[in-house]
Amino acid sequence: MRIDTRRKVRNVSGENIIIRQLEGTVDMTQVVALNESAMLLYNELKDKDFTIEDIVQTLLAHYDTDEATARRDAEDWVAAMRKQNLMTD
Repeated sequence: MRIDTRRKVRNVSGENIIIRQLEGTVDMTQVVALNESAMLLYNELKDKDFTIEDIVQTLLAHYDTDEATARRDAEDWVAAMRKQNLMTD
């Protein structure tokens, strides 16, 4: 997996967001907000290929959590990033 870095994270009024231009005939944009842990993962993984295990290890290194919770959070983060088309395989 790899984060699609064509869209950049911007900090607007203390919120980390990614602005996506939606495809289609109508000019629309979508704002995706990144919480603290999502921003950590984005920054740690944005310039490299990674696996779910890499995400789990990153979460374990930065948060006081167990492996099962870190794995569940990693899978949720990947699903959310894919849903927003912010990740490639």
